[in-house]
Amino acid sequence: MKKFLFAALTVVFAMSLFSFMAAEKKPWVVPPKYSAMKIQKKGDKESIALGKTLYTKYCKSCHGGAGKGDGAKASSLKTKMDDFSTPAFKALPDGSKYYMSFVGRDEMPNFEKKVVDEEERWAIINFMNSL
Repeated sequence: MKKFLFAALTVVFAMSLFSFMAAEKKPWVVPPKYSAMKIQKKGDKESIALGKTLYTKYCKSCHGGAGKGDGAKASSLKTKMDDFSTPAFKALPDGSKYYMSFVGRDEMPNFEKKVVDEEERWAIINFMNSL
């Protein structure tokens, strides 16, 4: 019985450790082409309003209304999402945010075919920057 209990606890521990490691965030590797990109139209009221509308349609379900990573679908994801209101996120180059938002990776889907207009893409970045 002791051997069984020890084996069971070992398996539970190993699974816990593996799930923790699997959920660990890996850093984004943004190609220079994207990290060098500059926002085309800084966040005026029109652009932010358009960005909010598009963000609500495409991003809110995972990232949440305030960009905290607490949307309705967030708990079903393996990866913890960034909080767009943190100084660390705000310090990222806009081109990096563009790459992460539209090219994506892993659980962050590619949105290049859903949001095809450049002005709309930058409007979403402007809205994210306003959070």
